[in-house]
Amino acid sequence: MELLTSRLRLREFEMQDWQAVLAYQQDPRYLRFYAWDERTEQDARRFVRMMLNQKERVPRVKFQLAVTMRETGELIGNCGVRKERADSGVGDIGYEISPEYWGKGLATEAVEVMVAFGFEKLNLRRIWAQCIAENAGSWRVMEKVGMRREGRLRQIEWFKGRWWDMLVYAIVAEEWHSKRGLA
Repeated sequence: MELLTSRLRLREFEMQDWQAVLAYQQDPRYLRFYAWDERTEQDARRFVRMMLNQKERVPRVKFQLAVTMRETGELIGNCGVRKERADSGVGDIGYEISPEYWGKGLATEAVEVMVAFGFEKLNLRRIWAQCIAENAGSWRVMEKVGMRREGRLRQIEWFKGRWWDMLVYAIVAEEWHSKRGLA
């Protein structure tokens, strides 16, 4: 599977991608909003293996793709839409981009093409996502692709010695199609 944007190629993971995954997942800026304090080679290999296993499931319900720069092929993150069950009309979206590429609109570009895939190819009715409330970069991406903030889950996650609030965002098919002039 492959999705293209003007600057990005979203493709299936390959086992050798673990090195690029580890490179960005070790960055302290990346680690700030995750429960873990460090990432190891074993963690990165396990992550890539999980992505490879997801694509083998029949029927497939998780479409988490490697995000690469279209011109160079450099892996800079991942983005995907996941359903709980094959017959579900609801999916959640998750993404991460290397801090080296933050602030360039690349996460928005990746999320937008993945949301389109969810509505147009998977026939989803609703796509939702959540992020740490303090992660303004993440919730701004959600807003840029047309997702609406539905709520704030106060003090729901405990890690790094404190409680964190989570924000919940979603977009429904009618909103997506209207935004694209397809309604």
